[in-house]
Amino acid sequence: MITSMNHVTLAVKDIDKSFRFYRDILELKPLCRWDKGAYFLAGDFWFCLNVDEMRQPNPCYTHYAFSVSVTEFDTMSQRIISSGAVVFKDNTSPGASLYFLDPDQHKLEIHVSNWQERIAAKKINPGAWKNIEWFE
Repeated sequence: MITSMNHVTLAVKDIDKSFRFYRDILELKPLCRWDKGAYFLAGDFWFCLNVDEMRQPNPCYTHYAFSVSVTEFDTMSQRIISSGAVVFKDNTSPGASLYFLDPDQHKLEIHVSNWQERIAAKKINPGAWKNIEWFE
């Protein structure tokens, strides 16, 4: 049985540029860095970068969301936007979110809220969601 997510590894072309973005802009805690990669912590979550010269941007909606407190959301959003990161989508979901691209065009999000709040909001107003089946 799977007990949790273990880690996410993102392919990057320039480890120096990506390392600075994740450390300085997103403020992830670096654990180690080497010529072809880096490990960070996002809270207690293990987040990895690995150099891959074949890295291609993903055209679909797949993205990676980081939690941020409501008190830090505006400051973090401004830091991300000021870094030159491209905002790729407007937020249409419950809870404050900023959707942006990292230096390798990975789709990222900072989000205020959690899954419990999202489910509660969708049970009240499902919006565009159709044919929902809820599980307990």
